[in-house]
Amino acid sequence: MRFEDILHEIGGFNKFQFLVLYILWLPRIILPLHFLLHNFISGVPPHHCALPHLDGTEKDSAEVSAQIMGLGIPRNADGSYSSCKMYPLPMDFDPNGDLSLVYGNQSNVSVPCQHGWVYDHSQFISTTATEWDLVCDNKKLNQALATFFFIGVTTGAVVFGQLADKFGRKPIIQVSFVASSIFGIVEAFSTSYVMFAITRTLCGLALTGMSITTVALLGWSVGNMLLALLAYLIRDWRHLILVVTSPCLVGIIAWWWIPESARWLLTNGRVEEAQKYLIQCAKMNGKHSYTHKLDTETLKKITVTEVTNKNHSYLDLVRTPKLRKIVFLSGIFWFAVAFTYYGISFNITGFGLNIYLTQFIYGVIEVPAKVGTYFTLDWIGRRNGQAWSLIIAGSLIGLNSIIPTEFAAVRTGIAVIGKGFSEAAFTIAFLYTSELYPTVLRQCGLGYTSFIARIGGSLAPMVILFEDMWRFAPSVVFAVTAVLSGCVVFLLPETTNVQLPENILDIEEGRHTVSTEPERDVELTEMNSAPAASRKDS
Repeated sequence: MRFEDILHEIGGFNKFQFLVLYILWLPRIILPLHFLLHNFISGVPPHHCALPHLDGTEKDSAEVSAQIMGLGIPRNADGSYSSCKMYPLPMDFDPNGDLSLVYGNQSNVSVPCQHGWVYDHSQFISTTATEWDLVCDNKKLNQALATFFFIGVTTGAVVFGQLADKFGRKPIIQVSFVASSIFGIVEAFSTSYVMFAITRTLCGLALTGMSITTVALLGWSVGNMLLALLAYLIRDWRHLILVVTSPCLVGIIAWWWIPESARWLLTNGRVEEAQKYLIQCAKMNGKHSYTHKLDTETLKKITVTEVTNKNHSYLDLVRTPKLRKIVFLSGIFWFAVAFTYYGISFNITGFGLNIYLTQFIYGVIEVPAKVGTYFTLDWIGRRNGQAWSLIIAGSLIGLNSIIPTEFAAVRTGIAVIGKGFSEAAFTIAFLYTSELYPTVLRQCGLGYTSFIARIGGSLAPMVILFEDMWRFAPSVVFAVTAVLSGCVVFLLPETTNVQLPENILDIEEGRHTVSTEPERDVELTEMNSAPAASRKDS
């Protein structure tokens, strides 16, 4: 008897599973609060060079301030004041002297800011950028904080994936809750950039332990919208970190109601513990008559069947030509999926809306994108859905880059639709990838694509820096990557209504078109219990 047969007999997806799913919504909501937190804790407000005659106090009247700014700060081509340049002061500068004499005799040659910066606090009370002056030449250090976080996420995937396989998912989730709480609190009290960068990286590592739970896709979108609300209410970066970390403390308590994976327990020979959870599940689902059939002898036979699939490694992914092709191409589109998603998610300015509303709308559009994907995927096919969602998302990014900024409403609408298609690409990738790889190598395949996706997520924040060289550079990079990778997907096989491969030989000999929807449900169950499945929180 297969493990899936046992699940069906004890009630399938019923009351017990719903209870577990509700509990596991908590980590799925926590994750986007941190993964997209960079938009707000590291936001860069309008700023200009600090001038000795202008201290920002009430004694500086608007007229005097404008006069000093006009004399001491050069203007950009659009008439705005420069954020990073000022006119140099003479060697015999007298702070009490005539301003027109101080600045009026200066040449038109500007220099970098010499006395720090003055920041506009109307949108943020404080951010990492204002805390450590991570602007102008140091702007890259501010943006690198997001990359450091994703490096931690990438490392955590390897660490927690291995630990979960060895010790089980339940203890690892608790470790993740506790470690995330500690590192989140420490980073909120960081006293230097280096300290914050290190703790932010460690927080990313710790949070990854939560991603080994069931894929509750809508939970991510709820967290996305909740982040916009919290960031709007809390404008200080230290306070915001503490607030988004606090749910981890709730998770430490909720952990006691999370059951261990019965599949993992059986696979590792812990039959009695698996029996306890399965009986508990059967009773809650109203299947009392079946509990007597859950004897240890029956469950031991299931254990033997599950263990037979543990004799493969990552090297088996590249030993044969057709599977090697799938590995190469799936890596390309997974990189693009994460790269595009986070490229859009980290760009919430310049659309005519405040950043909080943009963040909220970005979260809202993910819901119809997920639901629409669910209802159309069997009709359009996995391959077409994956390819066209990337191509359309990339095309919309490119289109938005050439629309003048005056058309704010149009640009906002296109950006939101593009975000929806990037979310659809992520949602489809979960299912499509699990169906591309044979059962015996599915976890290796998911682990590999997960790693590639995290690389894409890590690089996306740094690509945004290209705008300093050319305003359209980030959009062009994201658009071209998405469109080309979408075209690459057409080189992969279709998996809709196709018998799923069980072993490497099935891949090399091809598939036969038959309807196997019940088996597909089984594969989704396996994907949800994967130790390091590819997810956007990856």
